[in-house]
Amino acid sequence: MEDPTNMPPETRARLDRTGAFVIGDKVQLSDIKGRLHTITLKEGGEFHSHRGVLRHETLIGQPDGSVVKDSQGTEYQALRPLYSDYMLSMPRGAAIVYPKDAAQILMWGDIFPGARVLEAGVGSGGLTTALLRAVGEQGSVHSIERREDFAEIARMNVETFFGGEHPAWNLSVGSFQDYAPEIPGVIGEDGVGTIDRVVLDMLAPWECVETAAQVLVPGGVFLAYVATVTQMSRTVEALRDHGEFTEPRAWESFVRTWHLEGLAVRPDHRMNAHTGFLLTARRTAPGTQALTRVRRPAPGSHDEEELNCPENEGFGGGGGEWTEKDLGERGVSARKVRRAKRDIRQGRDR
Repeated sequence: MEDPTNMPPETRARLDRTGAFVIGDKVQLSDIKGRLHTITLKEGGEFHSHRGVLRHETLIGQPDGSVVKDSQGTEYQALRPLYSDYMLSMPRGAAIVYPKDAAQILMWGDIFPGARVLEAGVGSGGLTTALLRAVGEQGSVHSIERREDFAEIARMNVETFFGGEHPAWNLSVGSFQDYAPEIPGVIGEDGVGTIDRVVLDMLAPWECVETAAQVLVPGGVFLAYVATVTQMSRTVEALRDHGEFTEPRAWESFVRTWHLEGLAVRPDHRMNAHTGFLLTARRTAPGTQALTRVRRPAPGSHDEEELNCPENEGFGGGGGEWTEKDLGERGVSARKVRRAKRDIRQGRDR
């Protein structure tokens, strides 16, 4: 068995049934008002707040879930942060896939232990971390990201979470269409793909349908995460036009938390509403035309002149490449990327 001192903190904590905190562990501290602080335990470390000082040695050796006091007697509940806590608090360049959507992706994308997953659009590494936890060390996740600065942030976030390099992860910089078919082993000697799941989080996933078909095994799952109805519609039509994907399914999810205070039990005033749409389809056997669902279309929904109008390309962009501006989103500045990298480094040392 591997030496526990060489294991990533997360792995070591799950093998240690006592759950005692050790140097290198991340600990989430919460006070009586619900304020959260996350620290990384180190020799001689201290957590400072306006109320007092909490020495890391107070936590080391204590079981998960302990209550500790700082120098002024302020009490803190100490727990290892859950994955959802880490995802929401991680420094980011690009926007993350939120926990509610990551959970849907793992379930409806059927990400299983040992699965071979090809991901494109790694962003800040939030979804990548979820995929790696799901496939385990026997599976594999190969992530492709166009922007080198985003790829670097994702690598730092993923390695911070796992405490080092994950043996099942590879990260490449480039375009999905150009890079994916060239990855060794993704297409077998018989010309059939070997990838179980393709997960896309990008501006124009419809451009990747043909490549996804090349690398997916028969019955493999194509999954796209998109922000707008226009992106969803174009991806659906691309899957149908290809002919070797089953009828696409699309949905979104809303999460509403509840206020729990004595008899005042009611929905919270705020909720996590629209973040994105999820779209899935299955790869048919190569050369097998998918069955087309018989449906009664709304008048004008399949008008060829309207569907092929050049003004529909990129919201009137004249057929150019889609950008964040087309979706009404702000671009990620170089300053924000530098700040995210700094926050990750400081978090490791804190």
